[in-house]
Amino acid sequence: MPGADSVDQHNFDAIVIGSGISGGWAAKELCDLGLKTLVLERGRNVEHIKDYPTATKDPWDFKHRGENTLEIKKDNPIISKCYAFGEDTHHFFVKDAEHPYVQEKPFDWIRGYQVGGKSIMWGRACQRWSDFEFTAPARYGYAVDWPIRYKDIAPWYSHVEIFSGVCGSKDGLEAMPDGEYLPPFEMSCVEQEIQQKIHANYKDRFMVHSRWAHLTKPNEIHLQQGRGQCQARDLCTRGCPYGGYFSSVSSTLPWAKKTGNLTVRPHSVVHSIIYDEKKGKATGVRIIDDISKKTTDYFARVIFVNAACLNTNLILLNSTSSRFPNGLGNDNGLLGKFMAFHNYRGNVSGRFKGFEDKYVYGRNPTNPIIANYRNLHKRDTDYLGGFLTFVWSRRSAEAFSNASDGLGAEYKESLTEPGPWMAGMYMQGETVPRESNHVRLSTDQKDPWGIPQLITSIGYDDNADKMVKDFLTQSAEMLEKAGCDHIHSVDTKQAPGLDIHEMGGCRMGRDPRTSLLNEWNQLHHCKNVFVTDGACMTSTGTQSPSILYMAFAARAANHAKEELKKGNV
Repeated sequence: MPGADSVDQHNFDAIVIGSGISGGWAAKELCDLGLKTLVLERGRNVEHIKDYPTATKDPWDFKHRGENTLEIKKDNPIISKCYAFGEDTHHFFVKDAEHPYVQEKPFDWIRGYQVGGKSIMWGRACQRWSDFEFTAPARYGYAVDWPIRYKDIAPWYSHVEIFSGVCGSKDGLEAMPDGEYLPPFEMSCVEQEIQQKIHANYKDRFMVHSRWAHLTKPNEIHLQQGRGQCQARDLCTRGCPYGGYFSSVSSTLPWAKKTGNLTVRPHSVVHSIIYDEKKGKATGVRIIDDISKKTTDYFARVIFVNAACLNTNLILLNSTSSRFPNGLGNDNGLLGKFMAFHNYRGNVSGRFKGFEDKYVYGRNPTNPIIANYRNLHKRDTDYLGGFLTFVWSRRSAEAFSNASDGLGAEYKESLTEPGPWMAGMYMQGETVPRESNHVRLSTDQKDPWGIPQLITSIGYDDNADKMVKDFLTQSAEMLEKAGCDHIHSVDTKQAPGLDIHEMGGCRMGRDPRTSLLNEWNQLHHCKNVFVTDGACMTSTGTQSPSILYMAFAARAANHAKEELKKGNV
């Protein structure tokens, strides 16, 4: 894709900061609407297929069979904790020393700086929010009321699901609305048994097929994107040469490029958004070239900030002027505050009895899910919020015990035979946004580009601890009733951040005194700046947030075009 320096001037209709899941969608919509759009990406360029160097390698093609070395772990204690960071994916992750930050409280900041961002390595879960999520803060008295409801975003969920390709089933669940789905992956025999036992024993708990961004049966719109069917290799974090799952580089950015309206400039570290005091609006973006360290300004009528939650907060906090001395749009002093994340601390597993004559076909890259069953119509626990439960099953290590050395032909043959199973559940829990959970800029420490380092001061609270305890108790009970024994429950006590679902800091709301963004994701006090990544979130909900960011970005981009036509921005 051409860089901005290949054009004669630095003026565009729109600038999008960040090329990940939400930035890619903003760019796609803006370009489809006829706006000349510049996408600024702080990392290197990545092109679909060409830049997936490990996508088709076998385990023996890696010197360490895909594992991180002790040296890598020693040099990268933060990123090495990430489930997707291995010898086969190093090139898609930011190493610890490459972009330093200050941990006032432990926080594992997982980042991917390249065109496509973390959409190349994301988990791909795509459940819709329900009105339970959008109304919970108002009903239970935390955070602030969301300025929208499910009916406002539902058409945009459909819009992004149809284009991106999401597999799943229509289950009629009030707590997790149905979407526009491709056929789901089949559950394993063990998962089907767990589903039946849960439905037989609990009237308020529903285990359903995964809702994941995979092309199980591509439609014409996906073939037009040049994408193909998911091969169930479960090597997604390497980049998929088939385009079997959704990412910015396989889908939205190439689509935007075909319009002739897209310019992508890699190696563009955003310093700040430029605010014109006379015009009363933002006029452009200042970047520092990652290679030359040269500063350059680009200009546009509307600006979308999609740098991923923490970097979006960093950029807005660093965008100071006489009008906004504490950060762009930050009249109420709340920018960077009320940060939240998803609670992944709970894991329960056990040995499943039976089905030792059964096996699976392929490597299912998805997990069945149990919709949230806590604090829906009324508060029924001693904590606020709820949790989604992911369910998994696999062949147990006990199945391999007959191969004496774990080596050679006998061992390898044993891996292909039926045998004992294990099953488990892990949580994705809501955390309550609190003002004390915040990020701010360091006053004395700079990053390699001369920009203030971000300070993270984000932690768990008693509410989160109570939720973990409840999850562990309920999940162990469900597994036992489903047919498991030797059940093992773990609270990992992992630091926030490893969920990679950081949210908040620039939240939506109805009142400019208590929020930064309106119902259209516009800054209350700078209407031509839109924020549609995780920073916009008022609360975390229990469902996976990425597809909500996509829907917000598409909705906001279409609103921006209408506001430009009316001369309102």
